[in-house]
Amino acid sequence: MLNHLLQLPASKPGLRICSLLLLVLFSVGCTKLGPDFIKPDTHLQQQQEWSDVKNPHFKPEKPSTDGRWWKTFNDPVLDRLIAMAYKQNLDIKTAGLRILESRAQMGIAVGSLYPYQQASANASIIGGSRNDANTAAGDLDFTNYNVGLTSAWEIDFWGRIARGIESADAALLASVASYDQVLVSIMAQVASTYITIRTFEERIASAKTNIKIQKRGLNISQVRYKNGATTLLDVNQALTLLGSTQAIIPGYDAGRRQAINALATLLGITSVEADNLIYENNAKPGTIPVVPTEVAVGIPADLLRRRPDVRLAEMQAWSQSSLIGVAEADLYPSISLIGTIGLSTGERTDTSRNGRVSFSDLGDSQSLFYQVGPALSWNVLNFGRIKNNIRVQDARLEQLLSNYQKTVLSAGQEVEDAMVGFLQTQLQAGYLKNAVKAARSSVDISIVQYRDGATDYTTVLDTQRSLLAQQDQLTDTRGSIAQNLVAMYRALGGGWQIREGQEFVSDKTKKIMRERTNWGGLLDKQAVENIPAPNEASESMRKPDW
Repeated sequence: MLNHLLQLPASKPGLRICSLLLLVLFSVGCTKLGPDFIKPDTHLQQQQEWSDVKNPHFKPEKPSTDGRWWKTFNDPVLDRLIAMAYKQNLDIKTAGLRILESRAQMGIAVGSLYPYQQASANASIIGGSRNDANTAAGDLDFTNYNVGLTSAWEIDFWGRIARGIESADAALLASVASYDQVLVSIMAQVASTYITIRTFEERIASAKTNIKIQKRGLNISQVRYKNGATTLLDVNQALTLLGSTQAIIPGYDAGRRQAINALATLLGITSVEADNLIYENNAKPGTIPVVPTEVAVGIPADLLRRRPDVRLAEMQAWSQSSLIGVAEADLYPSISLIGTIGLSTGERTDTSRNGRVSFSDLGDSQSLFYQVGPALSWNVLNFGRIKNNIRVQDARLEQLLSNYQKTVLSAGQEVEDAMVGFLQTQLQAGYLKNAVKAARSSVDISIVQYRDGATDYTTVLDTQRSLLAQQDQLTDTRGSIAQNLVAMYRALGGGWQIREGQEFVSDKTKKIMRERTNWGGLLDKQAVENIPAPNEASESMRKPDW
């Protein structure tokens, strides 16, 4: 190869120098500056089990791989709501579009591997000053025509482009993790809102039951008053308690309707449509979803793979780590190959001279011009700014690494908190069931005793108030049990698996975008499926996105 280059014509020394320089560059090869990303260790990786994993309500097995935790409630209405939210929630749609944005950004980074090309054409009318001291003899007024093609190709000698692609790959994976995080959040919000609706319905039903009991006591007090056995005080006390209990229902119903409104927003529909979904065919108010007796929680290390926010924090740090290499490359010269080829001719205003040329000569072989060779640029006087930019990128990386560790710790805390809440509310519900049973018996006994004149109405009032409070607290606690289970599933990172094998953006949205903009193949499913890890994705030449 070297002998062949040395045999190039001596009349073209520039061509020999360019060729030798290219041979040296390609034989030396390219490197990648900057650190390779290493995921930091966390305390969660060393933790073997959760604090309450030995409780019989929990199983150490891994949660279901399909992630559809809401199926454990065995509630068809909830299943329909979750399915609709996945298809129509606007936050999920926005997160899917951000993936397409990141995919296009990655295309820009990959395009830097390939030559930059620019076609140009111009026509200029030039008139020179005849009184200028530097004016030479010749034509001062003429028209010039040029057409040409310029191409520049930066040799990624220091890995600046490779690191940029690596950063873009990690950013794309981060957008997918962000999409999954939105999915987990929306699924949990839908389930939590649905449980809130059912809890309000049961609290309303409990209040209505207590109203019937209190009306019974009112009737007895009125009969005794008419018979002269008591004063009007008993009747008024009975009416006061009844009125205060009746006043509870509008507040609970307002909470129920507001929860339906919130659910409608999550589903991307109107409140009327959401109401029809919940009470399809004029169905009666439902009950709080029943929780399973056992829940699979896995081990703490599973969170590093299941939690989308943990993956998001990792990919953000990875993307930033690559930018350090991009910044470091600015310390070294940028080496490019530049070539220009084109046609140029002129048209003189002074037609008295011989050898006149015009626009028609643009296609003549004599109009051809070209320029080719390597180019080097080096910001040798900007080292202070470049070094401080490297420090900026490194400080940002350290911030993101700290954020990753905090995200992991927060994930563990959320699981532990949800497990504690799930267990303790079940214990609380057990005690409240006994309290409700005793309170109901006390109401029956007090009414009988009051009717027989064995006690005053104050005892009846106290027992009825206690029954109302205990039943309402029990209903609220049962709702909290289901809410804590949802919080646990959310903390464990379940729910995003519903999108596996599915498109990130609906066909309807894709059609609109294709009609508005030429997206090429970036809207195809495979464009964002099976995305390689950043360190793997940058090792080989990537195809550009045209």
